[in-house]
Amino acid sequence: MTDHYKKIATEFSIAERQVNATVQLLDEGATVPFISRYRKELTGSLDEVQVAGIRDRIQQLRELDKRREAILNSLTEMGKLTPELEEQIKAAETMVLLEDIYLPYRPKRKTRATTAREKGLQPLADALLAQNKFDVETEAEKYISEEKGVDSIEEALAGARDIIAEFISENAEVRAKLRELFVEKGTFKSRVAPGKEEAGIKYKDYFDWEEPVKSAPSHRILAMRRGEKEEILFLDTLPPEEEAIALLENAFITGHNNAAEQVRLAIYDGYKRLLRPSMETEVRLLTKKRADEEAIRVFAENARQLLLAAPLGQKRMMAIDPGFRTGCKVVCLDEQGKLLEYTAIFPHTGAGQAKEAEKTVKHLFEHYNIEAIAIGNGTAGRETELFVRQLNLPNAVVVMVNESGASIYSASEVAREEFPDKDVTVRGAVSIGRRLMDPLAELVKIDPKSIGVGQYQHDVDQNKLQASLDDTVISCVNAVGVELNTASKQILSYVSGLGPQLAQNIVAYRDVNGAFTRRDQLKKVPRLGDKAFEQAAGFLRIHNAENPLDASAVHPERYTLVAQMAKDKGCTVSELMRDEKLRKSIPLQKYATETVGLPTLNDIMAELAKPGRDPREQFEAFSFTEGVNSINDLKPGMKLPGIVTNITNFGAFVDIGVHQDGLVHLSQIANRFVKDANEVLKVHQQVEVTVTEVDVNRKRISLSMKTDEQQRERSAIPQHAQNKPGNFQQPKKKQAEPETDMAMKLAALKSKFR
Repeated sequence: MTDHYKKIATEFSIAERQVNATVQLLDEGATVPFISRYRKELTGSLDEVQVAGIRDRIQQLRELDKRREAILNSLTEMGKLTPELEEQIKAAETMVLLEDIYLPYRPKRKTRATTAREKGLQPLADALLAQNKFDVETEAEKYISEEKGVDSIEEALAGARDIIAEFISENAEVRAKLRELFVEKGTFKSRVAPGKEEAGIKYKDYFDWEEPVKSAPSHRILAMRRGEKEEILFLDTLPPEEEAIALLENAFITGHNNAAEQVRLAIYDGYKRLLRPSMETEVRLLTKKRADEEAIRVFAENARQLLLAAPLGQKRMMAIDPGFRTGCKVVCLDEQGKLLEYTAIFPHTGAGQAKEAEKTVKHLFEHYNIEAIAIGNGTAGRETELFVRQLNLPNAVVVMVNESGASIYSASEVAREEFPDKDVTVRGAVSIGRRLMDPLAELVKIDPKSIGVGQYQHDVDQNKLQASLDDTVISCVNAVGVELNTASKQILSYVSGLGPQLAQNIVAYRDVNGAFTRRDQLKKVPRLGDKAFEQAAGFLRIHNAENPLDASAVHPERYTLVAQMAKDKGCTVSELMRDEKLRKSIPLQKYATETVGLPTLNDIMAELAKPGRDPREQFEAFSFTEGVNSINDLKPGMKLPGIVTNITNFGAFVDIGVHQDGLVHLSQIANRFVKDANEVLKVHQQVEVTVTEVDVNRKRISLSMKTDEQQRERSAIPQHAQNKPGNFQQPKKKQAEPETDMAMKLAALKSKFR
């Protein structure tokens, strides 16, 4: 285990003691947010990313150990474990290398090589592989046996070559070199399936596309694989054929005689039949894994930014789920998001209906003293926004809200439990309103994959995606903190140390006993023990509590320390929190101990200054350009305000109010080179963009954030060159297809030795 700590410490460039302490805390059941926030002295102030990285890496290494132990046991049972083999297995540092070493011994189905061994041809294979000078045909003739089913010299030699081919294909060192060659110099090639040109128009960029495996970015790999899955594209992984064969020949050809030529034949056969398919499969898996990891990283970062979007706060709210023929569902909510009234209006189905809708909205607005109006950005969203703004409601904040996932919530078990007797459209409208009040509190009720900030979330490894998104949501919830007396069980379940069952128990206890007045009352909640309390307490807030520290992120385990500081200053804790001069006069070093160092003391002082502060930004109202409601209203050169909805490796998508997000390519984000869009933009950021191209048929909008001068320079570049899915040189095509090339060589060699 200490070897693992050293390895991780080296990989993360931190001290081994930091790894040791972090792993120990994780093994004891501590969560990532708790460790990074409240155990800084033990870990050396590692942040959440580092703690989560250590958690994931130690898990990988432990899984490697389990697999290593299973392989050693298997080899021992088979009686094939030698000291040399055991040493190789114990030295293997990756799962791939471990499996390569085990491959020759792994129990397998009957193969051509096992059949040849059953016919007694192993000695002939060994003799050929040694490549000494001898008469190959005379030697092979000795193995002709009617009893064993070897009827001719050629059959004997073919069987021996099968054994050699399998031996070569299972050589760990060769596999490692060949794998590296395929990754470094292999090529992806996609082409459109016959007759699918029209159906697969969205994959047009990949109808005849070729690029190196090594440099293919995540989004293009996933796009090509999706096109292949939908049977629009054919996707091939083309290896560097000649170099691969040369590598094998250099490794196994040691002579210049007939035996060596038999080995050469076995190399060609083994490569074509065994090694190349195996390597191509591995490369596809490897690149898929790499693409998944990058896509998941991007998705999780987008989700984080959306979850931490600025909240409007507790306001009396009217929320409208817009629609044309079916009307707009209108709900009124109080400051806590409680549903007060709901109805339907039809502002878009005729003058009479519009007049009635106007009366209804004005009545509800006045009756409930509405302070803000949230309008979903789906079908009829812009038209409904215009209708509401033209009413000139006094002091009303009117905001378009991204309704992605609202329909998922409205049909969910959570929504049915909350509003069992309400229509799904009413539930959806409530979700839209609450999302404006507090995006985090509402979005945690929805599967993160459905909140509209990813492109390939359904194509990547779902278990890894879920784990990453869970980490993201947990991180966001605990960074903001949760008001214990108003939080839903959904958001409580993400608090450090809790989970669905304890969250349900807290809500049930609150319903029976009323609001919590002290954090330590949590210990009365059924099944919420000391460990869960330790993990959760610092992230839960009780405003207007008996102890003012209960509204802060100061952990209860440090209340005594803060009380001592106040006592030493001759004041109360409340006075200490209000008086900056008192706080600044505290000599922090005086209160430092082995378990409480300056990092924790500084955190405490920051919390005393702004107890329970919300780390999210202040809300800013936003509105789209009037009169631009659909893609047909767009013209190149238009300058429009927009909201960033999604950030990818190749740019950012921006909502400009036309029901179809536009793309700002990476090259069009700034007046300088931008490697990563996250350097400049974040989800939900307000931006100004210029329309550069509109493709109505493909529903594609190209946008730019560059200056006018740079736009003029760009207009000189042919559009097809601007919109290629990559900006690298395509490899030249070979004169002959690899398969044909290989078949010709194999046929020539076989004819030579017939």
